[in-house]
Amino acid sequence: MYPSYLPGCTDKPLLRSEQPHDQDVDLLKAVAARDEAALGQVYDRYRLILFGVLMRILNNREEAEDVLQEVFMQVWRRAADFDENRGRPFTWLVTLARSRGIDRLRALASRERVVTMAGADEASEDVSDAAGDAIRSEQRGVVNSALSQLPEEQKRPLMLAYFDGLTQSEIALQLGAPLGTVKTRMRSGMMKLRELLSARGQYFQ
Repeated sequence: MYPSYLPGCTDKPLLRSEQPHDQDVDLLKAVAARDEAALGQVYDRYRLILFGVLMRILNNREEAEDVLQEVFMQVWRRAADFDENRGRPFTWLVTLARSRGIDRLRALASRERVVTMAGADEASEDVSDAAGDAIRSEQRGVVNSALSQLPEEQKRPLMLAYFDGLTQSEIALQLGAPLGTVKTRMRSGMMKLRELLSARGQYFQ
């Protein structure tokens, strides 16, 4: 069942895409006018189609369901952005879902990279442990506060990796710094991050 906090949505069987194009356009216009019932109809028509798109991208039911919620909340907020002269409602909705799905996939991948990017030596294993601790904590406020205490040269590449999902090579290109320098700064920054979190009693299992 779709979460009750999303306005107008029900859990009726899907009405598939044979519905007239003009009717879908009218529904999106009604959603833009804050018609909750219209949003519920859009949800009923497209929830399974969009869920299928998200499953193909994420290959994870829980993540796909979570992103589907975000997609329909985005439809509620941005229905006025739809322009029938530029494409069909179906295409617009699938584009929203695909974009959200790719964003989530990239975020998940970036978290994995933070854990493993420091290398295979003993020091890098400690760094990976620190990153893993921070990620598992799900306390972004604590991590952000600790990051703010790092030198800019260490903080910037870590934020690009963790929050923007960039690889070390992409970070080096964006910062205009040698790859080896970027790796060293990130390794030092993550070690310092662990110290800061430990000093606050933040040990995450």
